[in-house]
Amino acid sequence: MSKRRWWFVAASVMLAWPHLSSGANPAPGLDVQGLAAKIDQQIAAKWAADKIEPAPVADDAEFLRRVYLDVAGRIPSVAEARQFLDDKSPDKRARVVERLLDGPRYVSHSTNVWRALLLPEATTTFQARAYVPGFEAWLRKQLVNNTPYDQMVRELLTTPIGQDSMQKVYANAGAEPTALGFYLAKEVKPENVAASAARLFLGVRLECAQCHNHPFAKWKRDQFWSLAAFFAGLRRQGQGDFVAAGNEIAGKHEIAIPGTDKLVQAAFIDGSKPQWKEKATPRAKLAEWITSAENPYFARATANRLWAYFFGTGLVDPVDEMVGGESTASHPELLDELAHAFVAHHFDLKFLIRAITASKAYQLTSAKTHASQDDPHAFARMPLRGLTGEQLFDSVAQATGFIDLSPNNNARFVLNGGGARDEFLSKFANQSDKPTETQTSILQALSLMNGKLIGDATNIERSETLAAVVDAPFMDTNERIETLYLATLTRKPTVKELARLTKFVDEAAAKEGGSKNYAIADVFWTLLNSGEFMLNH
Repeated sequence: MSKRRWWFVAASVMLAWPHLSSGANPAPGLDVQGLAAKIDQQIAAKWAADKIEPAPVADDAEFLRRVYLDVAGRIPSVAEARQFLDDKSPDKRARVVERLLDGPRYVSHSTNVWRALLLPEATTTFQARAYVPGFEAWLRKQLVNNTPYDQMVRELLTTPIGQDSMQKVYANAGAEPTALGFYLAKEVKPENVAASAARLFLGVRLECAQCHNHPFAKWKRDQFWSLAAFFAGLRRQGQGDFVAAGNEIAGKHEIAIPGTDKLVQAAFIDGSKPQWKEKATPRAKLAEWITSAENPYFARATANRLWAYFFGTGLVDPVDEMVGGESTASHPELLDELAHAFVAHHFDLKFLIRAITASKAYQLTSAKTHASQDDPHAFARMPLRGLTGEQLFDSVAQATGFIDLSPNNNARFVLNGGGARDEFLSKFANQSDKPTETQTSILQALSLMNGKLIGDATNIERSETLAAVVDAPFMDTNERIETLYLATLTRKPTVKELARLTKFVDEAAAKEGGSKNYAIADVFWTLLNSGEFMLNH
């Protein structure tokens, strides 16, 4: 591209996105649109510096499918898609985000996201699965109330631990809300809990220093065990695979480094030490420090993790190595802006979601239109992201009208198992931590193509969506195909796609013994198994 043409493109971007040229000064108290404007200013400045030509803004269909998957965990229905695509209001994208955030799907999907993050052991160990119902009930309570994230983390880090609290874990099949599963899944070991807390809430991977000092690493062994000392009072009971929490020694805040005679006192990873006061438990002191507005790690780590969720790549990547690793922030000023705004808005997760989804960076198409868009850290186009098992199942169910009538349709975390959802998700448990690197295994592909769920979904006698489409007397072939596209891909078919598929259906019907309805069912099967359906773009 010539220099003159490149500046023309940059100027066009600024004119198309009016808030980029607002000239507003950075301020921690920015509202949603103000923060979205700062996001786009910082991203556009990087494009200009690196001579990157951004992709165009996604059309309404692409944006709608993306934001539904990200916020609600499933694709929209045909009615939801038609309503949005027909809406000519200039603020309809912001309004659909608001409606999703206020709806039940945001809570159920976010519960899946946070449970996978905070309790990853549930997909790998039998005992940890038993803690999921109570832990998910606790998460749902936080999300329904839109509990500020700092309060949520403080409650998690200070949850009562002891024999009395263990009764809540198993009461009513673990349905009583409790965060105790976080500790039980980590085997109630101070070192396990400390490593997880540092990684999750500070963006710091300390466990490499657990056994020895590395000559080139920032974190040292004493620092790791000084953090673990905040959990030194934890006591565990049981043997083998079964672990229960014993009564905690509340005032204990020193721990012996394994294999040595050295005792270390509880200290924060920045080198400072707590001022112990009467009745101040070590875990409470740590929770207070971690969630403090002055903490240099907490808000930045959370903002970076949320950014990575929506873009597939963090501003610092990997998200668990923000400090002490080899990675640096691709947009350090933007990360600071997000963190400051997050603190100013009292750690409101929904505020960050509104701002990120309102940015033009989030609303770019995933289609590559220029070679300069290849670097994922430039955020010059939306990357393709693999769906989680929950997103894929719920999207298939939405597209097909499937209802799981099993007594417990989310039972892979309890002893007696569940129905179709349980069976489906068991095949999608071991996915990559990076959604941009998720690959479908042969078993997963076969489950989609030949499994009972897709088989029933594309069977005229058993599929609600398909039956409604083929039986509708007011639809012609073109309209039936269009409806199936909206049901699966949230878009209408292109002129070429419609012509090709209409010809396929008509030719199938013209053959001896042929059936137009079964040909339409084949179209539905093809759409459900397409790469476009199985990816978030």
